[in-house]
Amino acid sequence: MPIEAVVFDIGNVLIEWQPERHYDRTIGRDARERLFTEVDLHGMNDRIDLGHDFRETVYSTAESYPDHAEAIRMWHDEWVKLAGPEIPKSVRLLRALRARGVQTYALSNFGIGTFEVAEPEWPFLKEFDRRYISGHMAMSKPDPAIYAAVEEDCGVPPSRLLFTDDRPDNIAAAAARGWQVHLFDGPEHFAKRLMVEGLLSSEDAL
Repeated sequence: MPIEAVVFDIGNVLIEWQPERHYDRTIGRDARERLFTEVDLHGMNDRIDLGHDFRETVYSTAESYPDHAEAIRMWHDEWVKLAGPEIPKSVRLLRALRARGVQTYALSNFGIGTFEVAEPEWPFLKEFDRRYISGHMAMSKPDPAIYAAVEEDCGVPPSRLLFTDDRPDNIAAAAARGWQVHLFDGPEHFAKRLMVEGLLSSEDAL
């Protein structure tokens, strides 16, 4: 069945998300490895993605680990440097789809506070027809409930949604609901998938 809407994850699809890289640059790899071994920073971020207060969550974690407090607070204070840069070809694909009249949605594990920081930095985040941001929904991928909420809100049958995400567990959860899926491993391969689906021409996909 023809695709009616393309659903984009954001992190590592449209914007790079490799926080370890920033810590390697700022505190050095050895110190970063100790930090990430001793403190579950990604677990902390999962709570932010579920809607917990951005600053409070980071700073309270820092208080619990005084030996790492300054580095932990960087997750809040230098967040724009932790994230990004944008992935230019992915952004071009998003805009090419919109130019062709294809509905585009965002479905992303993203905090309320972090998304407020991200929007001014990457204005294309405002260009989606619909945005499903986990912090505002108080649920996150790969919970089946978040996919069900998208289906109910947009009204597009699951078989007519094409979802791309870089995490296999998120992709598997969408596929289990009947969504069309593409495991994102770079914009070049995704461009080819969009061409196969008849959503973009070869010129659009450059």
